[in-house]
Amino acid sequence: MVAEWVRCERCADLIYGKRFARTLRVCPDCGWHSPLTARQRLDQLLDAGSAAPVGEVQPLHDPLEFADTRPYAERLADARAKTGLREAVICALGRIEEQPVVVAAMDFRFLGGSLGCGVGALICEAARTALARRVPLLLVTASGGARMQEGALALMQMAKTAQAMAELDEAGILTVTLITDPTYGGVAASYATLADVLVAEPGARLGFAGPRVIEQTTGERLPEGFQTAEFLMEHGMIDNIVPRSALRPTLARLLALGRPAPSEAGAGAGAEPAEAPHTAPGEQRPAAAEGRAARGTVVRRLEEVAERDAWEAVRTARQSERPTVMDYFGQILDDFHELHGDRLLEDCPAVVGGPGRLGGRPVMVIGQHKGGASLAERQAHRFGMPAPSGYRKSARLMRMAAKLGLPVITLIDTPGAHPGPDAERGGQALAIADNLRLMSRLPVPVVAAVVGEGGSGGALALAVADRVLISAGGIYSVISPEGCAAILWKNPEAARAAAAALHLDPRELLRLGVVDGVVPEPPDGAHRDPAKAAALLGDALAETLGELVPWDPGRLLRARAERFGHFGLDTGVTAGYAGGRLHTDRGAS
Repeated sequence: MVAEWVRCERCADLIYGKRFARTLRVCPDCGWHSPLTARQRLDQLLDAGSAAPVGEVQPLHDPLEFADTRPYAERLADARAKTGLREAVICALGRIEEQPVVVAAMDFRFLGGSLGCGVGALICEAARTALARRVPLLLVTASGGARMQEGALALMQMAKTAQAMAELDEAGILTVTLITDPTYGGVAASYATLADVLVAEPGARLGFAGPRVIEQTTGERLPEGFQTAEFLMEHGMIDNIVPRSALRPTLARLLALGRPAPSEAGAGAGAEPAEAPHTAPGEQRPAAAEGRAARGTVVRRLEEVAERDAWEAVRTARQSERPTVMDYFGQILDDFHELHGDRLLEDCPAVVGGPGRLGGRPVMVIGQHKGGASLAERQAHRFGMPAPSGYRKSARLMRMAAKLGLPVITLIDTPGAHPGPDAERGGQALAIADNLRLMSRLPVPVVAAVVGEGGSGGALALAVADRVLISAGGIYSVISPEGCAAILWKNPEAARAAAAALHLDPRELLRLGVVDGVVPEPPDGAHRDPAKAAALLGDALAETLGELVPWDPGRLLRARAERFGHFGLDTGVTAGYAGGRLHTDRGAS
């Protein structure tokens, strides 16, 4: 029941009650998201008529016989009478835009949404239901922390719920948390932040210690907006801020992830991919087109790749008007949902990624984003040079892909990892090394494409893949020509000679076996016809991924180890690698 008039708690304006209800209890003037009860959450999020209760549990009642100014038993009885709830969370099985989900929605009115034995038991029951039915779990959090009146037993609920989340991780079940205001203490430090994806309403606060406790303990004045969703987003702690009006479609897209259907997963180890209708080179195909891309969109024969002046190849790869990674994602993917943050420090703008669909197949995409043609855009995205947080973000997304069984696609376009002192203090070398190790053992297909510059270890950190492609206008090198010239020639002006000596152009990389194929570009470069360049790249990625999807994890890992283990071996010939076999003649592959 909505009052006839409601006063906004942020801007103090009066809002007509029926209008307030139509805006999902969000102030139409300042955007303040008012608190909701657990039942209101379920009504707003779930499809009408789809909610079914999840099994009840019988936790301990007043296990410590606790009393402060009032006995805990009385407080519990009052909370139940005022809210009509047995505990501070309601669990239900339902659907969001036809996507099945188990929801556990917390209610702050019930003893501050505190985590006690009853809440812990219900969260675990929701997790067990999600596991048994193999559907995603959505947690809607609102809590002041662990329930003091239940002492150490309440503390143990943090470990108990974390264990339940770990079991869902091991089973490959997607978990999503919707953070609402406030979410603090033991809930924030357990199941709330252990989900694969963290979404927050605008202004929602999340933290372990509340601001009053922090200020009293440290004597420090906290900055404006501390612990809000906006602060958390800036510091890499959450994936997205989503207004209430956009929650249902956003959550539905996320819930549609998970393991591909059997028809998408292929016929099993060693199965050959089905043939797809032919698409002429350069013909633009909608991203949602059914089936796999046309075969033959990747150039694999050495004699079919044009020889190029190495320095001209460098200049083309660095052309500021070339399509960016985000341009490609927008063209070749359906339902791309960008995720943010490394969960530790920041959201590195030089690395972008998230789930999407390539030709109908769910994938996880990650790329290095230079930011566009203008200087301001490039500065905002650090010229595509990732900080350690960028590599940690990419690692987080790859681990999520492995959990959900999603193939990984990486697009590489970077001069190299960020060389600044902050990057070194943040552990740049460690972050890159961790990605190399992680990618070498991902149990899902991995396809990498160098779409511009592939600079040094900063590029390789996203290119330990089953198949490595390069655009016809791309380059890939251990160091920039300028850097090589400065070190070995002692003269930066010798960059042209260094470029030739480094053999960094597509034809030479194919001859060396460093790349497995070349993706054609429109005449005069991708920047001349970005739409056609995107269509060619999308077809090449779909074709290459289609070759790998039927492989089981063991075969993928063995072939990946063979691919990279071969490099540097003295075979007596210049050998290349393609299709899981070594070739001594690239032209015959």
